[in-house]
Amino acid sequence: MIYPYKEFIPKIADTAYIANYVTITGNVKIGEYTSIWFNTVIRGDVAPTIIGDRVNIQDQCCLHQSPNHDLIIEDDVTVGHQAMLHSSIIRKKALIGMGSTILDGAEIGEGAFVGAGSLVPPGKKIPPHTLAFGRPAKVIRQLTEEDKKDMQRIRREYVEKGMYYKEMTPIE
Repeated sequence: MIYPYKEFIPKIADTAYIANYVTITGNVKIGEYTSIWFNTVIRGDVAPTIIGDRVNIQDQCCLHQSPNHDLIIEDDVTVGHQAMLHSSIIRKKALIGMGSTILDGAEIGEGAFVGAGSLVPPGKKIPPHTLAFGRPAKVIRQLTEEDKKDMQRIRREYVEKGMYYKEMTPIE
């Protein structure tokens, strides 16, 4: 379901795939070849939510903001199932693990990996190309080339899967 909020209507690229039972409302922008998966909620009714190109927001995620604090997800990001993102910045090629929570003012560096179930507290900055894990999240190590290749594989597969489902989904 796509809902306007006040004067804001979500802007969704024609190539994006939006699965059934997704709710998107307000000042939201979704980029090219991005996929938003089943039962996700994206609200732009407090501040903007900006989602780049080739991003995958997996099943049952919740994206929202605090007043005057945008939620920005740059290109080529993976957001795992049931993650919660709130007024934060997720830099290019980062991966947010399943069930993780990223809070206001946090910044996830380019190509960083936040492990499943982690909590990134308000204002915390995770450096680029590192693995962070825990509650609260702490940097564990630098990512290996194997880690980076696996993250790239996940991004590629979700773009392909989104395009497949987009072609197979009837227009209502």
